Amino acid sequence: MESKPLNFEIKVGIFVFLGILIMFLIVFSIGEFYILRPMYNIKVLFGFANGIATGAPVRLAGVNIGEVEDISVFYDTKLQQTRVMLVAKIKKHAKIEKNAICRINTLGLLGEKYLEITPGTVETGFLEDQEAVVGEDPVPMEEITETMKELSENAKAITESTTVVLGRLERGEGTIGKLLVEEKVYNDLQEFVEDIKEHPWKLLVKQRKKRKEQEDKK
Repeated sequence: MESKPLNFEIKVGIFVFLGILIMFLIVFSIGEFYILRPMYNIKVLFGFANGIATGAPVRLAGVNIGEVEDISVFYDTKLQQTRVMLVAKIKKHAKIEKNAICRINTLGLLGEKYLEITPGTVETGFLEDQEAVVGEDPVPMEEITETMKELSENAKAITESTTVVLGRLERGEGTIGKLLVEEKVYNDLQEFVEDIKEHPWKLLVKQRKKRKEQEDKK
């Protein structure tokens, strides 16, 4: 039985290798992979990381420009507090101003955490490789829940107070309640208004009389 030539086996091996390489490049170009792309790193400091993890997307003005490569916790001796440092791998062409605002946001209410960067101004310059910027700490979910609870309680108290006031008005309690319920009070007020319209001079007479009574008391 004749053996296949050696050069044929080499050709088959090269063909298989090229096929695997092409498939590898296609997969990495479709997905958000940054191994073969020119990148640089920036450091973002937080006091509270809100559960963000390595591999989380990094967005600049809402566009994906990289991912969170590393997260570490350290103690800041100057501020005397524990802080979190995020190392973000950024595409080389994405320029980030030094006064850009960095926040940890969530996709949806309970979705994936990601690093959102809002552009700053060009006058401050751009962040270089390994340069650090201070981010804005996210609000813990516990505080949001507590605030919503307080708002709900306040709304409930306002509703209950309004219900009590409306109930008193319906029962004719108080001056306004009597005005709304008792027809005699309403008719008397209407007659008074019509009388003043026809004889406005009566207001001046009443004012003079009132002043005179005040002077007599003195």
